[in-house]
Amino acid sequence: MFKNCITPSAILLSCCLAANLSVNAQSAGRQYSLGFYQGSSEDRSYHSSQRDYMVQPTFDLPQGDTTRKQSWLYRKLFREHLLEVKDEDYTFYASILPDLMIGHSNDNGTVWLNTRGVIAGGQIGKNLTFRAEFYENQAKLPAYLDAYGRATNIVPGQGEWKAYNNGKAFDFAYSSALINYKAGKHFDFQLGYDKNFIGDGYRSMLLSDVGFNYPFLKVIANIGRVQYTTMWAQFIDMRYPKASYDNGYRKKWGVFNYLDWNVSKKFSVGLFETVIWQDSDSTGKRGFDASYLNPIVFLRPVEFSVGSPDNALMGINLKFTPTANSTVYGQFILDEFKFKEVTAGNGWWGNKFGGQIGFRSNNIFKVQHLNFLTEVNAARPYTYSQRTTLNNYSHYNQALAHPLGANFVEWVNIADYQYKRLFLRGQITLAKYGLDSAGHNYGKDINESYTKRAEEYGNKIGQGLKTTLTNVQGTAAFLLNPKYNLRLEATVTARQESNNVWKNKELIFQVGLRSSFRQIYYDF
Repeated sequence: MFKNCITPSAILLSCCLAANLSVNAQSAGRQYSLGFYQGSSEDRSYHSSQRDYMVQPTFDLPQGDTTRKQSWLYRKLFREHLLEVKDEDYTFYASILPDLMIGHSNDNGTVWLNTRGVIAGGQIGKNLTFRAEFYENQAKLPAYLDAYGRATNIVPGQGEWKAYNNGKAFDFAYSSALINYKAGKHFDFQLGYDKNFIGDGYRSMLLSDVGFNYPFLKVIANIGRVQYTTMWAQFIDMRYPKASYDNGYRKKWGVFNYLDWNVSKKFSVGLFETVIWQDSDSTGKRGFDASYLNPIVFLRPVEFSVGSPDNALMGINLKFTPTANSTVYGQFILDEFKFKEVTAGNGWWGNKFGGQIGFRSNNIFKVQHLNFLTEVNAARPYTYSQRTTLNNYSHYNQALAHPLGANFVEWVNIADYQYKRLFLRGQITLAKYGLDSAGHNYGKDINESYTKRAEEYGNKIGQGLKTTLTNVQGTAAFLLNPKYNLRLEATVTARQESNNVWKNKELIFQVGLRSSFRQIYYDF
């Protein structure tokens, strides 16, 4: 592993001493399926690199003639939640969330999605807010997603499935919940069964919301220009056999520290560290390790003190806002390395790292609500992998960072536009990566043990079966109700994945009635 590295905890005290004791609530908003957030602000106490999943996005929509009294049915269909209660001491809302799609794939015939969901949330007093969601789903997916689901036993980002319609479709259900308590001016405590995201881009190389929900406890401290977050979480490993019928799937734990410092109005630095450890091994149950309980402890020395059995990663998130509407951002993740091997340039397998660089802008060409993002992500072979999946950087058969795993380079371009209730969105994703072949592990699948690596030296991005991916998607939607993102939507996706052995091409067209603010990633 790496040694003598600066951690977020290591500079916490010095940053706090330099900070002013003032704080404003973060309101970056939850990413949703149409559009994205710029996350730029000249407020030095605003931190854009952590999405606030308690805050639902708001839409800038025409208000119409408010002098005329609107009927109950009109308000519930187009303006409000199905149930809304407001009192001096509490608020409550609830809605039904339909997500109904039908379409055609040239490779899998008729495809469809039948989701019935509900959402409920509110606030008690001034300090406690809560949100809960539940989704019951049946789906016949496009061919590439169907193949992915059968290979991994999961629907991307939505958990395990069981056979439906004589095995031709998937049946799956999942839920999420989040409670946030604001303890005074400087602290937030969150208890959740949900996802998290660290970064200012579309992807994250540090911690992404691409995977399935998981339980976590998070403490957020805001002190002037500094925001410091510690999170403890539990993850599921599906690769190892179940310990027993009573205990279910094998589990692993993670602790995350993230310090975000707004150095100036235009520049911010975020320092990230995490340790993943297995819940049990052949010698017995380890469970939650109290060594990682202190929220400001230096994780790497702690990991070393318990015998270095765990998986430690470190990273950095950078953001520069040259103008009020534009942001240049980047990330670097360091999994494992030896300095002499890096400088030798021999492609040692243990030089495991990745990175991101991107640019995003709002209101480009001075057109209101016209947004653009371009982003490059890459990871060397074997990054995020470990000796075993019991402590690698994954959860429920999906990566905790980038959906492509490792051994890849990707270029993502997204543009969207809103005019009143009409939304348009286009995305082009290009990627190159190396797949395993002839029984050799070339480092893309992070759930494969790095002890089965193909080569000790000469490793580089794209090694193995060199494969290219092109994914082009266009979406048009008409918003019906902004409170829970109820909309009519049509989507066209053209996808091609090819190498010297095979070529898969799929054209997918879908229309439907959709709702909610879920972020589901199918673009990989």
